[in-house]
Amino acid sequence: MKTQARLRAPAQKTGHTRSVALPTAHRVPVGRKPGGDVFLRRGLRALTRLAEELSEESLRAAAAAPTDYAVLVSALGRPEALTEASRTDPLVEARLRGFAMRQQLLEAEGGPLRVEEVASVLRLSRQAVDKRRRAGRVLGLRAGRRGYAYPSWQFTAHGLLPGLEEVLHDLRLHDPWMQLAFLVSGNLSLHSETPLNVLRRGQLEAVRRAARLYGEQGGA
Repeated sequence: MKTQARLRAPAQKTGHTRSVALPTAHRVPVGRKPGGDVFLRRGLRALTRLAEELSEESLRAAAAAPTDYAVLVSALGRPEALTEASRTDPLVEARLRGFAMRQQLLEAEGGPLRVEEVASVLRLSRQAVDKRRRAGRVLGLRAGRRGYAYPSWQFTAHGLLPGLEEVLHDLRLHDPWMQLAFLVSGNLSLHSETPLNVLRRGQLEAVRRAARLYGEQGGA
């Protein structure tokens, strides 16, 4: 028999409650993993408490986030949630900021593509795309069970953005998240422009110089 886990959240200015349907545990495949049932039980309990504590305004703001993970980050980042969470984890705010920054980096300039989409753009097999990623010739970020997320800005109608492979080579000592941060963040060596925009204009050597400086100093 199918069951539904429900959250109760306060309705603004009325004192009444409303039900919000959540996916049931048996629909989520983590139950087959060690600790999966415990995770779901505690996670749903935490979500119930969170929904009860947040105001209607906070709930609406969180629900407007672009992804499910972003919904959670937005909700946990609301002042009323942070106050509660900080009682047991004083670093919770810093952790959330770090996660939110990663999400912003990944969503910048059009968001990510799945490996199947990259394979179609580059006219390669999925295995060939993975081989290029492991060789540092294309940028992919670990995305949990979904494999890797590939920022869409590194591809054009004709394939890989010209010059990107050389820049990634210059950044090879940095992990993929640092490489991503370099490419989509303003850089002082490039008059505060992003290396991505400069590279799009064909100024490869300027971007490579900035990349090498980034590699030497851990950032520019």
